[in-house]
Amino acid sequence: MIIDPFFSQLIINWYHIFGRKKLPWQIQNTPYKTWLSEIMLQQTQVKTAIPYFKKFIKKFPNIISISKASIQDVLHIWSGLGYYQRAHNLHKTSKIIAEKYQGNVPDTFANLIQLPGIGRSTAGAILSLAFGYYYPVLDGNIKRIVSRYYGINTSINKYKTEKKLWNIINYLIPLYNTGIFNQGMMDLGAIICTKNNPKCNICPIKKNCISFSLNNFTSYFKKSKISYLRKIYFIIIQNNQLILLQRRSLYGIWANLFSFPEFDKKNNAILWIKKLNVSYKKQLIIHPFYHQLTHIKFHIIPIHIKLIKFKTNIINIKNNIWYNLIHPQIIGLPSPVKKILHFIKKNTLSNI
Repeated sequence: MIIDPFFSQLIINWYHIFGRKKLPWQIQNTPYKTWLSEIMLQQTQVKTAIPYFKKFIKKFPNIISISKASIQDVLHIWSGLGYYQRAHNLHKTSKIIAEKYQGNVPDTFANLIQLPGIGRSTAGAILSLAFGYYYPVLDGNIKRIVSRYYGINTSINKYKTEKKLWNIINYLIPLYNTGIFNQGMMDLGAIICTKNNPKCNICPIKKNCISFSLNNFTSYFKKSKISYLRKIYFIIIQNNQLILLQRRSLYGIWANLFSFPEFDKKNNAILWIKKLNVSYKKQLIIHPFYHQLTHIKFHIIPIHIKLIKFKTNIINIKNNIWYNLIHPQIIGLPSPVKKILHFIKKNTLSNI
C-alpha cells in the first residue's frame, strides 16, 4: 500500500473551498450537537437528517432535557427517521451522561466507546469535530473513498475489509486539522465520490485513484446482499376518528413503537378479527406497498375495517391504545404506519 504524502492536504484544501460549513449542527457547534448529528447520520443522508435535527434541538435543547423525557417523547420526534434503536440508545446515553458526567459529553475515547450507540467511528467524529482531537473517522462515505482510491474490491461487511480500511485511514489522517480532514472526507464522499455517478473529473485526489485510473467505480465499495422479502398484513380497525394501535415488543424491528396489529398470513389475520367479535361494514385492502430496511424488504398489505359499533373491550388488551387522528397522542410510530395513518386521516376528514 502506497500512502500519498499529499492526500490529507488535498482533502483539507478542497474542504476549505467546497466543504459544507453551514449545516445546522455546525452553527454554534457544541459536543451535544455533534453527538446528536452523528447518531442521526448513521445510515441516514444529511438532507434527510436536517429537519429531524432541527425538531430535536427545538424540543430537546440539551442533554438534560432528553434525559428527563420519556422514551415515547423521543420516539415521537424520531418517527419517520428509521433505525429506531438509535433513538433508544440516544435516550439511554443521555441518562448516563446526565448522571455520570453532569450533562457533559465525555471527551475521552475510553468513556465515549462505553456509551450505547457510540462505536469507534462515532467516537472519533465526536472527539475530532467537537473537541479537535486526533482521532480518525470511518463512516460509509469515507469507506467508499478509500475503497475506490486503493482499489479494494472485497465486501465492506467483512471484518478483514473493515480492519484494512481502519489501518489505511489511520495512516492518512493528519496530526493537525484532523477534524477538518474528517469533515472534508465525509463531504467529499457525499458531494463528489457518490455511490452512483461520482464526479471523478473534479475530484481532488483522482490523480492516484485506482478506481478513476481504471474508469471503474462499480467494482469497489461492495456490500454482501443480505436483504430478504417478508409479507405482512396490517389490520387497521377504525372507529370514527380512532384507530387501534399496539405497542410493539422492546426487541426487534420498530422496538417499543406503536403499530397496527400485524400478521404474516392473511388467514391468521382474518381469524384474529373474528375472535374480536366486532361488527363492521366490510374489509377493504388499501394500497399494498413495499418498505425497504437495510436487511429486509416488507410487502405491506393494509386491511381496513370500520366498526359499526364501538367495542370498548378491545382496548383492554395489553398495550393497545385508540390513536386519535384529530388529536394524536405523542408516541413513536414507524414510517409505514405514519404513511397509512396519514392516508386514513385524509379520507376520514374528507367524509366528515
